Amino acid sequence: MGWSVHHPVGLIHCAPSRCYRGYTLICTGGGQHAFLIDMQGRICHQWRSAAGIEYGRLLPNGNLLLRTNPPRDVEVGNIGGASAALQELDWDSTLVWEFRHPMLHHDFQRLPNGNTLAVFFAPLPAELTRQVRGGFTSANDPEQMIGDLVQEVTPDGRVISAWHSWQHLSVEEDVICPLEGRREWTHQNTLSLMPNGDFLVSFRQTSVIGIVDKASGRFTWKWGPDQIAHQQHPTYLPDSSRILLFDNGAHRRGVNYSRVMEVDPATNAIAWEYRGAPPISFSSDNISSAERLPNGNTLICEGAPGRIFEVTPDSHIVWEYMNPYAVHRPSRLAQQTEAGVRQGAASRTGATEWAHAVFRAHRYGPDHPALQGRDLNPEHYANINRLYAALR
Repeated sequence: MGWSVHHPVGLIHCAPSRCYRGYTLICTGGGQHAFLIDMQGRICHQWRSAAGIEYGRLLPNGNLLLRTNPPRDVEVGNIGGASAALQELDWDSTLVWEFRHPMLHHDFQRLPNGNTLAVFFAPLPAELTRQVRGGFTSANDPEQMIGDLVQEVTPDGRVISAWHSWQHLSVEEDVICPLEGRREWTHQNTLSLMPNGDFLVSFRQTSVIGIVDKASGRFTWKWGPDQIAHQQHPTYLPDSSRILLFDNGAHRRGVNYSRVMEVDPATNAIAWEYRGAPPISFSSDNISSAERLPNGNTLICEGAPGRIFEVTPDSHIVWEYMNPYAVHRPSRLAQQTEAGVRQGAASRTGATEWAHAVFRAHRYGPDHPALQGRDLNPEHYANINRLYAALR
């Protein structure tokens, strides 16, 4: 969806009686800040990291767990979703924990035992690389493709467990989209957890989501090809035992459009979906998220343009916000290599753009443990809030 330069930013719409009231956490990819905004679109708190904040989520103690900007001078640093480190900042942006690793990417989860699960790039064996099907070939195809690895890391940085995704995939079934390159096999963009600790994963390259048995590492459910296209952010809904996800729709046959949907793993039936009207009015070919709120509404992050909105079960938009905080970065057109891989590092052409993209957004109710006793007075940010808060 193309956005006019005259399109308003900040808070666009709010129907207070129909919203799940709380604070929304956002950050602009490639920037150094994360913001908590209230229902009026006002900044109520912010964090800053000189290493950058690509994506963060609140911990129950009020700290922000985040991944930083991509590493420099590392081959995988120019793959979308790459980060140089995980950081934990306290409420005042003081660094209280850091885990640096040049192969980190996309997603992470803090476990009840204090350890952290995270996704890493890892080279595939050369023999397996030759067996992987799909994708388009180029002169720069590597001898060893990159796969995805999930590791559990202790607070002191020790790796105590690992799940090598490629050991549980099928070269016959897990086929790369023909419009994607062969630098990566799967490109895992999500690591969610089921109530029993099993992994819920999303592979963008092959348009697959699945549930992984933590004990054996095997898939107990896989679904997606010919149903979804380069999706993001599957999460488990305990009330219905369904999976909520953002179906980006990139490379979809016919008109590209995005949708948010629920699928039932027991039957593979699509139980609910939200689309734009017309469908092309809602479209983000990468990043993005969907989060079910306690009142039954869904918070949607249309990531590429930085649009965040809340919809009711019957698809009425009751809150809408356009991220006004832009970051100067290499343009998306200049971020295409010969292999078709989107880069996050400096582009070869030097072309740049102002971007408002948001990887994901999360809403926290006022009773959330992280917010108890916290100063959330928007007057601390009065000058900037005058620009983007309240309806115009």
